[in-house]
Amino acid sequence: MPGHMSDQSRAPSSNDWLRSYYYLRFAVSAAWVAAAFTIAKSSPPVAAAMLVAYPAWDALANYIDARRTGGLGRNRSQLLNFAVSIAAAIAVAIALGHGMNAVLSVYGVWAVVAGVFQLLTAVRRWKTNGAQWAMILSGAQSALAGLFFVKMAGGTQVIGIVNVAPYAAFGAFYFLVSALWLSVGDALRKSRPAASRGNSGKM
Repeated sequence: MPGHMSDQSRAPSSNDWLRSYYYLRFAVSAAWVAAAFTIAKSSPPVAAAMLVAYPAWDALANYIDARRTGGLGRNRSQLLNFAVSIAAAIAVAIALGHGMNAVLSVYGVWAVVAGVFQLLTAVRRWKTNGAQWAMILSGAQSALAGLFFVKMAGGTQVIGIVNVAPYAAFGAFYFLVSALWLSVGDALRKSRPAASRGNSGKM
């Protein structure tokens, strides 16, 4: 019994952080997408900075989340995602000197690898937090989008930050869905004890 109660007491606390984390990821991604379609679209220096910042932010977010949920040693998929995203940010900075096709190639490889690690993180969290189906879909879609980026980078069409923005927009959408799903689940879970007490009182 004590062990069972301990597990239940940890779940709400863990979900509180995860819900806040998903809302934060949504907000940052949504702001990035909005800037990509407005300011950065007509300003190459801003676009360049944003293209480097996106994987750098992903690295920082994964690092903070891993530290808040058991430590880096217990969250290997996020630790690897952190390392890959740091490498991607550096690679993007270098690729900017070779054109947007090179940048999109880097984004493609990063999206594939990061998507796989995100999927693995979501599968691991399913038992403890639930509501991870959207993150699993997000990870799988990220990997598919990465392959599409690599193929597009080998073509002849003009590429800009707006080609990356839909990828970030889908990421924002999945983070929002996950945050809302956790919020609804927690609200329902909190309402059950009250409903149970009311039923028992009538009896």
